[in-house]
Order: sequence, then C-alpha cells, then structure tokens
Amino acid sequence: MTAEPGPPPPALPADQRPINHTPVHTEDLPPTPVRDYNIPASAWIEAPPELVAAGDDIGRPAITYKRQLGRWLLWRAGPAAKADARYFAIDATDLTRHFTFRLYDDGSGDGVGPSGVRHTRFRSWKQDLHSSG
Repeated sequence: MTAEPGPPPPALPADQRPINHTPVHTEDLPPTPVRDYNIPASAWIEAPPELVAAGDDIGRPAITYKRQLGRWLLWRAGPAAKADARYFAIDATDLTRHFTFRLYDDGSGDGVGPSGVRHTRFRSWKQDLHSSG
C-alpha cells in the first residue's frame, strides 16, 4: 500500500530562498515565479549592465529574477515587503529596452511604464507592462 501524495510544501518567503548561481540564458528564465530558490542577475548570461547595477544606489546590490509578464522579464533589488526596493523590467525581445519602478519605505512608489505614463502604484505599473506586451 502506497501513501497518498500530500500537498506540496509551502513556498519559502522570497527573502529566505537560497541563491542559485547556475548560469542561465534568457530563453531559460522561467515564465512563472520560482518558489524554492532565487536567480540572481549575476547568473543571467545576457544581463545588461543597467540591471546588474540597478540596486547599487539604494544599497540593495542583490537583484533577483521574479517572473515574466508578457514579454517583460521582472527583477527586484530589495525585499518583497513594502520597503526600499527597485523593480526592473526588461523587454525579452530587446534587452536594451527597460523600465524601473522605485518602491519606498513608506509604501509610496514611482516609475514610468512602456506607455509613457508615470505610476505611483506598483500594481498600475505592472498592468502597464502587461498590457504592452
């Protein structure tokens, strides 16, 4: 008699996931969030220098991959909670095209999306990305 498989274990919080430094190409970045490890920008072979340095000026040099939104590759420097962080979206079809959203400690934010509209809410910035591609 075999035991019924149980539900998968809960995902680790993003800040507690181990870093996987295995080199990865653009086409191998997963389309959905990785729940058990983080992919650092330094492991992405085609990473533009702007991405690798995206957290330097805010004291958050570790940038990790989050997911794909349409054609956009979404990365984050800093913690997931309302805190000092920067999101960086790169067009997977044109790695020179990117947009950032800055999230501040007080929960406010600022970033321009592909439509050219300035956003103060992360959700509307992500919607701008999603609707553009």
